[in-house]
Amino acid sequence: MSMEKRDKRFGFVAVELGFITTDQLFEALKTQVMEEMESGKRQLVGQILFQKGYITSIQIDEVLLYMGIS
Repeated sequence: MSMEKRDKRFGFVAVELGFITTDQLFEALKTQVMEEMESGKRQLVGQILFQKGYITSIQIDEVLLYMGIS
């Protein structure tokens, strides 16, 4: 696997694979930042996308597999 493939972030890969839109990714990133500012805790982008119903657990697994993490 190329380093370029492994260095991509979860959200970018999810967009690249056609699982989410860039607007959905930006919304999830905004949510992530706001939650971190309010509570000091940081959720993973994939968790936020799943909670919002933008991505399925199977798609999350596919993104992680593509990234070489799973």
